Amino acid sequence: MLEEKEKVEKENGLFEHHRIVVDPKQTPIRIDKFLLDRMPKVSRSKIQEAIKLGTIRVNDKEVKSNHKVKPNEIITLVMPKPPADEFQVIPEDIPLDIRYEDDHLMVIHKPAGLVVHPGVGNYSGTLVNGLQFYFQNKNLPVMQGNNPDRPGLVHRIDKGTSGLMVIAKNDYAMKHLAKQFFDHTIERTYWGLIWGELDDDEGTIEGKIGRHDRNRLQMAVYDDDEEGGKHAITHYKVLERLYYVSLVECRLETGRTHQIRVHMKHMGNPLFNDDRYGGDKIIKGTVFTKYKQFVHNCFKIIERPALHARSLGFVHPDTGENMYFEADLPDDFKGALEKWQKYVAGRKEISS
Repeated sequence: MLEEKEKVEKENGLFEHHRIVVDPKQTPIRIDKFLLDRMPKVSRSKIQEAIKLGTIRVNDKEVKSNHKVKPNEIITLVMPKPPADEFQVIPEDIPLDIRYEDDHLMVIHKPAGLVVHPGVGNYSGTLVNGLQFYFQNKNLPVMQGNNPDRPGLVHRIDKGTSGLMVIAKNDYAMKHLAKQFFDHTIERTYWGLIWGELDDDEGTIEGKIGRHDRNRLQMAVYDDDEEGGKHAITHYKVLERLYYVSLVECRLETGRTHQIRVHMKHMGNPLFNDDRYGGDKIIKGTVFTKYKQFVHNCFKIIERPALHARSLGFVHPDTGENMYFEADLPDDFKGALEKWQKYVAGRKEISS
């Protein structure tokens, strides 16, 4: 049956091949759940249907939906190909804040609110649309495993997150940078304003991250003995304690979806005004009306999760030079932070 599907794919282009090598540290998990996390645009019913048809195989053998994937297994899939126009990226004149550019790569500062690549509900107005316009439809490379609508992207940051990203301009740069991300040698730090205080000034959060069982829009932390999730490590350092919120620096060792947001939520300290993970409510502080109004005024200043990709360091694919970039806090983040700093200063004056 798989051979028939491959034949159809070659004849009319209705199907596409996927090949996934299971991570060496992957814990046993049902294959349908594993693929649901890897392929969020494909429904669980579609995955289970493909398993029944035999178009999903493990180590070239048909399996059932309850098969538990193991480290280093090779999963091959033949899935219906999305409509051609789903991957068509229309060039749009979207301003790019370019911090560095040469023949091999570009470093940009993405503003909060800008979606990185097209997706459900965001087929235009994305960073990728802007890149297509800037490069006049030149063929930027696409990372292996990515959809064609993600040219130049080596990594991504969330819509609500501001900060630095690196864009690859040719295949060699793409592969070189992708390997650095895979090897966790990329230096990335984020600044975040979180609710509450962490017990230690420095520490490490380690917890598997996978898609939430009940809410597909959220990610969640899984215990080591639970099914689901990928290995994730976040190192943090407290930069400033401000009574009911804290400014922290987070260094990513891994790069999972929503990693910092999920790990901080797991610690009981969600990012300030992160509506997806509960940070858009007053979690710490007093019950006084004046304080509540103060917090809501801060929410109005930074109308998104208070997270900023502060620095980015990597080895240049061509020259071998160590490249390092920093980006100051944007105005909305800076404004909210300064408001909290004034609040703390006012409390100290009263208590002195």
